[in-house]
Amino acid sequence: MKILLIILCILLCVLLIAVVRTLSVPNKTSVYHGSKDEKRYNGYALKLQKMIQVETVSYRDRPDPEKFRRLHKVMEELFPTVFARCEKYEIDGNLLVRYKGKHPEKQPIVLISHLDVVPAEGDWTYPPFEGKIVDGKIHGRGSFDVKCGVFSFYQAAEELLKEGYVPECDIFLGSSCTEEIGGDGASKLVKWFTDRNIRPYMVCDEGGTIIEDPIGGVKGNFAAVGIFEKGYGDIKIIAKGHGGHSSSPGRNTPIARLAKFEAEIERKSPFKVAFTPAVEGMLKNLAPYCDSFLLKMVFANLWLFKPLLKKVMPAISPQAAAMLQTTMCFTMQKGSDAYNVIPQEAYVTANLRFIPFEGRKESISLIRQIAAKYDLEVEEVNCSDPTGSLDLNGPQFDMCKKAIEKVFPDVCVLPYVVTGGTDSRFWDRYVDACVRFEPVNVSNDQLSKMHAVDENLNIDTLPPAVDYYKEIIRLQESR
Repeated sequence: MKILLIILCILLCVLLIAVVRTLSVPNKTSVYHGSKDEKRYNGYALKLQKMIQVETVSYRDRPDPEKFRRLHKVMEELFPTVFARCEKYEIDGNLLVRYKGKHPEKQPIVLISHLDVVPAEGDWTYPPFEGKIVDGKIHGRGSFDVKCGVFSFYQAAEELLKEGYVPECDIFLGSSCTEEIGGDGASKLVKWFTDRNIRPYMVCDEGGTIIEDPIGGVKGNFAAVGIFEKGYGDIKIIAKGHGGHSSSPGRNTPIARLAKFEAEIERKSPFKVAFTPAVEGMLKNLAPYCDSFLLKMVFANLWLFKPLLKKVMPAISPQAAAMLQTTMCFTMQKGSDAYNVIPQEAYVTANLRFIPFEGRKESISLIRQIAAKYDLEVEEVNCSDPTGSLDLNGPQFDMCKKAIEKVFPDVCVLPYVVTGGTDSRFWDRYVDACVRFEPVNVSNDQLSKMHAVDENLNIDTLPPAVDYYKEIIRLQESR
């Protein structure tokens, strides 16, 4: 009885500490304010429209650098000061521009994004390569992903050059033409730097953005800054057998073994669930914005509630699960070519996204162990490790945070895990820091239309995006 009483007292004390800590967390709101300058955002929208109107879909089996060179010509017309005063380098459709600074010996910064887009299939409300502007939105493939980013940093450089501004260090504007197909465009840009022994101080790429209502119980607009991206893996799981006629099947045919394997993976993920600094930082920063006291208490006291969250978050949403572990998704399957034939060989493919604490080698080893139970082989097709992480206490993250606070003063900054892929992975091992943040505001509906039908973007988000890049450039003076 005495032991139970002691345990109860300890639990009450722990709970009291959590309550007191929660009460010390102020209530805050995080709100995005679009530009009120109609002349400015209407003018910007017309420029972005012209970029959207140049179709730049990239295809893995059909490289076409000429279509990107056509877009370069349009950009030369849209940003005449940049191309008149800066050095231009074109590498197989990839573009690099050098805006010279006062001290070329200082490490430069690189502002990058990609000019290629995914195919525009399906029935669109407005033609996908027209850039139609309707009710304050610009519609079209690339409006959000991600010609708006390229437009924004080129426009920032255009305006600074017209002001006569000379940056502290060289500023490079880079854009690849193969990001959407995981091609080598960005690696060619990186090679340009390595060949000249130029090591950038910082790369600013796409990744996170200003998002709406990031999780249940938290309302508002938040600047999600990607601090690392997960690794990538395409694998093939192969089942072999003797084949034969389907009228007299044996047990454990290739397709049946694959099905058992798939069912086991789907039933219980073999991958470890854990918190990264990005996720911890995100939840701590969200605590003041929680609707309920209970949720605020959980986020403000991760030291106590982290084990509970590890169980609960994967059940909340696929996005939450993806931030905490390696993910695996089955994508294609092949057996025999006839209804009445047992295949001698069948396979299923899967796409994995590796978390840093359980990377490519560890994750695929787990898959091989499970596959062996069903006499299956695992073949790595295309795999890469997770990137390094941006230091949350480092000067580059602080620079990004200061720029956001200056341009978006009422928006909270959240560290964020990039679950997709960006060109930054090619820069990761050569650059001191990669910041993955596209400074535009999007609703959840707009986010869902990225790579889908009716992609669009609010045009009043363009002026603040331009101002963000101006601020990043000016902040180099503090280095």
